[in-house]
Amino acid sequence: MSTNFKRSAQTQLATTNEGYIQGPLKWAIAFTASLGAILEVIDTSIVNVALTDIQATLGATVSEVGWVVTGYAIANVVLIPLSAWLGDYFGKKSYFIFSLIGFTLASILCGLAFNLPMLVLSRILQGLCGGGLLAKAQAILFETFPPAEQGLAQAVFGVGVIAGPAIGPTLGGFLVDGLGWRWIFFVNLPFGILAVVMASLFLPKDVDKSKAQNQAIDWWGIGFLIIAIGCLQTMLEEGEQDDWFSSGFITTLGVLSVIGLGLFIWRELITAYPAVELRVLRHRSLSAGSLLSALVGMGLYGTLFAVPIFAQSVLHFTATQTGLLLAPGALASAIVMVLLGKLSSIIDARALIAMGAVGTSGVMFQLAAITPQSGTDDLFWPLVWRGAFTVLMFLPLSLATLGPLPKHDISAGSGFYNLTRQLGGSIGIALLTTLLDRREAFHRALLLEKLSPYDIETNQRLDLLSGALQSQGMDATTAQQQALALISQIVDTQAAILSFADIFRVVGVAFLCSLPLLLFLGKGRAGAKAPMAH
Repeated sequence: MSTNFKRSAQTQLATTNEGYIQGPLKWAIAFTASLGAILEVIDTSIVNVALTDIQATLGATVSEVGWVVTGYAIANVVLIPLSAWLGDYFGKKSYFIFSLIGFTLASILCGLAFNLPMLVLSRILQGLCGGGLLAKAQAILFETFPPAEQGLAQAVFGVGVIAGPAIGPTLGGFLVDGLGWRWIFFVNLPFGILAVVMASLFLPKDVDKSKAQNQAIDWWGIGFLIIAIGCLQTMLEEGEQDDWFSSGFITTLGVLSVIGLGLFIWRELITAYPAVELRVLRHRSLSAGSLLSALVGMGLYGTLFAVPIFAQSVLHFTATQTGLLLAPGALASAIVMVLLGKLSSIIDARALIAMGAVGTSGVMFQLAAITPQSGTDDLFWPLVWRGAFTVLMFLPLSLATLGPLPKHDISAGSGFYNLTRQLGGSIGIALLTTLLDRREAFHRALLLEKLSPYDIETNQRLDLLSGALQSQGMDATTAQQQALALISQIVDTQAAILSFADIFRVVGVAFLCSLPLLLFLGKGRAGAKAPMAH
């Protein structure tokens, strides 16, 4: 009797009347949830710098090794919208711990993989478990902290989500160059064990799950979701390589994704117990915020995709050097995130998002001014400012999108919100990859038009290069051939730089075009009245 009374008293001291956690325990929960999210986000990008080494070790082709990334991404986006239902069915704490354990074990299997199929299957398992970490972590924080403290709580979460895509290549570069590619997976083991222990100790005990478990499982909805999201993600990952809809495979994926999406929406709206609660989109802040989230994902992942390619293909940086180039921007994101967490409760979220969008757009236009002579110094401050301005969009957008939702809709809303950001990133990378290739071919054709055999400047440059090579002991014929190769290389470099400038401008314009969506968001401040649901 006395033991039960004591536990009851402790529970009352640790929670408010609204069910929010009080005292130091809430910060332990925040760090626990955020650690799980960081593990998932970093593993989204850490493998990119190791693909060449993996290809050489396992004897795979370029297209085959790409499935190490594609398999993870597909599994990840399929699980994110299901995370709310899985949390209700198995219990939020149980499901989060299960995801952590599965993610850690899958990481070990990835590191031990002796052939490509084993690595791809392990990455799919890792993506399935990781998909449950990101959305659940954010939902746990919204359900743990009262509105007045959401800014700081989401800042802790946001540090990992924003900085993770930059930390991944940096950490990956050091591990690949120093220890080998397998250690980009083995490094998850100590942090995964720590996260499991923390989650077991600090996360609130699951409430009664019998109600959810007594409901019929929406197998049709889950199946249609897998078809829709799986085919869409595969199409985005493989589209550029297969020349998009000129490929029957890509066309089939596109048709299946549209059909699957239509059937999924129809199923979820007619069933009494949907796997994904789409009715949560009746909240205006969530529907508008999710659309903005997709654009933020395009900008966040798209530019972080473009800059490393530019650094390695044009500036000829190593993986470690590329990681170090991105590191100051990640640090700027973390610093601004913490500072903004304290200010977000007193400043209108829409104003902060607008500042972030305009500032990021300005940085994109600044990056578009790159030249063949651009180096680390020219990229340092634009990337630092990009890291800072992105935070001005990410944190207030999370608060303005999810903050106004009723507590019982937070979990479903968080899953949908995180899904749109992940898909936005995939769409952004696919679009920018295609645009980069098409614009590079366009600029190369224009530049070659000016390199006519009858052009005086072209012949002068050719004679100058040929003479310089002959002065080093090369015969005339070989010198002429080498001079032509050098001019071709210069043309390729210039075309690449012009195409990178084009995609930076496109991202900048996209952020400016997103500003009208702010009219549909709430203020996101503590105590602000939630937007009406429609």
